[in-house]
Amino acid sequence: MYPGTHITGGDGMFIVNVEGAVYHENKWLIIERSAKESHAGGTLSLVGGKVDTDGGGADILEKNVRREIFEEVGIEIKKSVHYVYSSSFISDDGDPVVNVVFLCGYESGTAYINSPDEVDAVYWMTAEEVFSHPKTPPWTKESIKRADELRRNLQHLNQG
Repeated sequence: MYPGTHITGGDGMFIVNVEGAVYHENKWLIIERSAKESHAGGTLSLVGGKVDTDGGGADILEKNVRREIFEEVGIEIKKSVHYVYSSSFISDDGDPVVNVVFLCGYESGTAYINSPDEVDAVYWMTAEEVFSHPKTPPWTKESIKRADELRRNLQHLNQG
């Protein structure tokens, strides 16, 4: 049917999608989605994708966000990721999607277009640059806003 994991909802099945808000040196890792993508092609986005089944087990969302980031842009993130928020939407294909965003710390590697079918460009951008860019959709702005708020809160906790 669909690649990825599905959760049964009241009216049917949801595709589960994960995204990583990767923060490093005061900038966020942002991709320009491939113009070939059926949903939101050509817009700025966090890195992520559909959750693939791995035979079960714990931390499936966390494992998938780590895998998606590596597959799409070739970088490793820190083991610990932090839940930011979830939302739901109907894709441009008409599929109901649950999207889960995680705050991720950069570990190693140089970000590059590792998956040209999914990514047209890779950027490290400040929050202000993301907010003011004409190709940034409202949901990407919301994700950066929430991830930045969580990052600042975690920073204060670690200093206290």
